[in-house]
Amino acid sequence: MPGRFWIFLSARTVSVLGSAFGPIALAFGVLSLPGTTSATLGVVLAAQGVPQLALLLLGGVIGDRFPRNRVLVVAELVSGLAYAGLATMLLTGQAPIVLLCTAAFVAGAASALLLPSLTGTVADLVPADELQRANGQLRLGTNSARIAGVLAAGAIVAWLGPGIALVVDAATYFVAAGLLSAVRLPGSAVAGRRDLLGDLRVGWHEFASRSWLWSTVAAAAVINAALTAAFGVLGPAMAKERLGGAVAWSLVLAGYAVGMLAGVVVAIRFKPRRPLPTAVMFAPLLALPLLALGFRAPVPVIVVAAFCAGVATDIFGVLWDTTMQTEVPADALSRVSSYEYLVSLSLKPVGAVVAGLVAAELGPATGLLLFGGLMVVAAASALAHPAVRHHLPRQDLGVRP
Repeated sequence: MPGRFWIFLSARTVSVLGSAFGPIALAFGVLSLPGTTSATLGVVLAAQGVPQLALLLLGGVIGDRFPRNRVLVVAELVSGLAYAGLATMLLTGQAPIVLLCTAAFVAGAASALLLPSLTGTVADLVPADELQRANGQLRLGTNSARIAGVLAAGAIVAWLGPGIALVVDAATYFVAAGLLSAVRLPGSAVAGRRDLLGDLRVGWHEFASRSWLWSTVAAAAVINAALTAAFGVLGPAMAKERLGGAVAWSLVLAGYAVGMLAGVVVAIRFKPRRPLPTAVMFAPLLALPLLALGFRAPVPVIVVAAFCAGVATDIFGVLWDTTMQTEVPADALSRVSSYEYLVSLSLKPVGAVVAGLVAAELGPATGLLLFGGLMVVAAASALAHPAVRHHLPRQDLGVRP
């Protein structure tokens, strides 16, 4: 594996370690300010989430027009500045809602700039026949960092306060930017050749012309909405109502996180002849914790179900990323990734809203069963598509189209 890939992996691991601080520190920090409520937090989070979705397509164009390592450096620096601003406001107690939302907006915009370039950067860094191993090692590092970050964030917020936690978060972005600046990549072949709308049209054509891609991403949109409903609303409600509260729910989340680590280890060595249909075959397993919760299984059973879902998540993720990187033209990969992210994440807010309504009308257990069933149907529909079911990888893996 090239040395520059290990620098990239180190940068991503550091960045994800810090990004795990953000949600916890920001939530407790905003709620600790005088006169704020959960509604205030919702406004700040919306200010972060809206640009993340709205600017994804622009981020994809930028990622294909310029060297992706430079795009990532800029995104990390902007994220660092945004979180440094949030930290300063919390530490000084001078945090008007307008400035909080402005900093959150900048952080969301930086995320939209970063995400589409990640998939393409891995493809730029390693040979095609090593992509699956590289994707697995990248997820192993980032998943480990995410777990460590969540645990460390809770401790730092409790002992030193959310402002200090956000200082640490900002610092990790700056460290990641420094590491990424040492990674050299070639410039994009399309730089300066097309206007923005032309680039978007080409990216859409590359996305829409591959039915195996859009059918899987459409299924992923439904699955992500169901997971948001389950893990964001219905699962915690079920844990509070029947499982004993936060301790039991943390065990479920820990089981899922450990499963993701195990899934990466499997995915690094797993070499199926047909990666895409194999990946989609694992998708129904993501519904296991929802069904276990909905059927009121004992906590150990739910934890095991969450572990299996975590394994499936990262086996699917590694095989999917590798398929994208080997099947999509290198000079359009960031734009195609931006459409992928936009579609697959588009229904998450809907899932959260519908979950609240279902929980109020039918109860969390029924809602979990409904969303779990919906996930199975979505995964099955993707696998039933001939372009997915019969998909074979390109034989000339050394050269992408």
